[in-house]
Amino acid sequence: MKKHTLSVTVENRSGVLTRVTTLFRRRGYNIDSLTVGQTENPSISRITLVVSGDDKVMEQVSKQLYKLIDVIKIVDITEERAVERELVLVKVKADANVRADIVQIVDIFRARIVDIGRNTLIIEATGDSGKIDAIEDALMPFGIVELVRTGKVAMVRGGK
Repeated sequence: MKKHTLSVTVENRSGVLTRVTTLFRRRGYNIDSLTVGQTENPSISRITLVVSGDDKVMEQVSKQLYKLIDVIKIVDITEERAVERELVLVKVKADANVRADIVQIVDIFRARIVDIGRNTLIIEATGDSGKIDAIEDALMPFGIVELVRTGKVAMVRGGK
């Protein structure tokens, strides 16, 4: 099954996200990633969904989403030229013996250390999902204490 990235423009009203996610739940479709936020117009929000399914499933999902009153536009940007980003915060064990090694990894990935504790560091990284997976893998040997990762946000390149 292919992962599709859907950009769904909706009215910025309470309950819209619940109606969208309920539609997926009722049909048994799993959402791999979901982000939502206000756009340049405060009355409109954009939901970015990553969903697994074939083209026929995505066509059905789009038809069902369009039936929701607050949905303005749906674009499957899977095949589009787009900029895609995720954010991760990783709290990693970091005593004095390994801090220099961790700082080197942070520099390689163009990430940032955003908090220094007695025995831990919190690292912030942004990038496509491959980069985020890679920094997680690189930090794993040091001992990840806690990790939080956003869903994907995406925007089609150019004048669209």
